[in-house]
Amino acid sequence: MKLRFLAATAALGACLLAAQAWADSKGLVGIAMPTKSSARWIDDGNNMVKQLQAAGYDTDLQYAEDDIPNQLSQIENMITKGVKVLVIASIDGTTLSNALDNAAAAGIKVIAYDRLIRESDAVSYYATFDNFKVGVQQASSLVKGLKERFPDVKPWNVELFGGSPDDNNAFFFYNGAMSVLQPMIDSGEIAIPSGQMGMDKVGTLRWDGAVAQARMDNILSANYSEKQLHGALSPYDGLSIGILSSVKGVGYGSGDLKMPIVTGQDAEVPSVKSIVAGEQYSTIFKDTRSLAGVTVKMVDAVLQGTQPEINDTKTYDNGKMVVPSYLLEPVSVDASNYEEVLVGSGYYKADQLK
Repeated sequence: MKLRFLAATAALGACLLAAQAWADSKGLVGIAMPTKSSARWIDDGNNMVKQLQAAGYDTDLQYAEDDIPNQLSQIENMITKGVKVLVIASIDGTTLSNALDNAAAAGIKVIAYDRLIRESDAVSYYATFDNFKVGVQQASSLVKGLKERFPDVKPWNVELFGGSPDDNNAFFFYNGAMSVLQPMIDSGEIAIPSGQMGMDKVGTLRWDGAVAQARMDNILSANYSEKQLHGALSPYDGLSIGILSSVKGVGYGSGDLKMPIVTGQDAEVPSVKSIVAGEQYSTIFKDTRSLAGVTVKMVDAVLQGTQPEINDTKTYDNGKMVVPSYLLEPVSVDASNYEEVLVGSGYYKADQLK
C-alpha cells in the first residue's frame, strides 16, 4: 500500500512538474526543416532548438526528407498542436500556400528560414544570408583559383552547375555568380564547352550530388575528349563532392592533369577535408548559429507584438508581397583561411577536419 502511495505521489509530482514547465514556457514553436541528408540542415535544426529552448520556448522540430507532401503534413500537424510560430525551411517554396492560409487563420506567425516561401501573404519575415553575394563570392573564388592554378591558360574551360530550381535561393546564387562570370565569358576569358548555361539547363533538382555527378560524367564524355576542364561553378558542397568524383574518375588530380577549380557552399565537413587535401578549392561558410540567433529574435518580437530587426525591405518579393528580411554575411573559405574561420570561430573542432 505504501509503495502504491509513493508511486502515485511520484507520478503526481512528475505531472505537476510537467505542468509547471508548460506554464513557464513562452509557447510552442514549430520548426520545419527539409532534410537530414545535408549536414547543414541538421546543424540548423539543432541550433534552432538549442537557442529557442534557452529563450524559454518549447520546440517541435520535424524533418521532411525532401518529401513535399510529408512537409505539408508536418506543418498541418504543428498547426493542430497549437504552435505560436512556424519557422519553415521549405523544400519547394511554392507549395505551402494552403497550409499557410490555415496558419494565418489560426493566428500563427510564419518565418521563412533561409529559403523564401513564395506565393503567400502569410509570411511575416525572412531570415537568410545575402544569397546574391554568396554567388558573387563563389564566382570570385573560382576566378581566383583559375588564375592561381592555370595562369598561362586562356580561355579557361568552365562548366556551370546550379541549385534546385524549386529553391528560390538557387537563382540568387546563380545570378550573383553570373554577374562576375558573364563579362568574362563575353570577353572570351572563360569558355563553356558544353554550351549549357541558364538555370533551366544547369539546375540540379533537390541539390542531389548524384545528379550533379552524372551530369558532369556526360559533359566530360561529350565535350572534353580533346580539352581540359579548368573549373566548375558548384553552388553547394554536396554537388561539389559529386563533381569531384566525376573528374577524378577520368584522371583529374593525377599525373599532369591538374584538378579543376571547384567551388561550394555550406562548409560541410567532407568538403572542408577535401579543401585541406587540395581537391575542392573553396566553399562558402554560412554560420547557422547566427542564423538561428536572428530567427529566435524574430520569434520573440512577433510574439511580443514588436518589430524585429530588419535590414532588407526590397529584395525578396515572393509574388504576393515583399517579405521583410534580415540578411547575414556569408564568408568565402579556402585552404588559406579555413582554420581561422571555421575552427577559430568554434564552429568546428580541429579534430573534426583531420
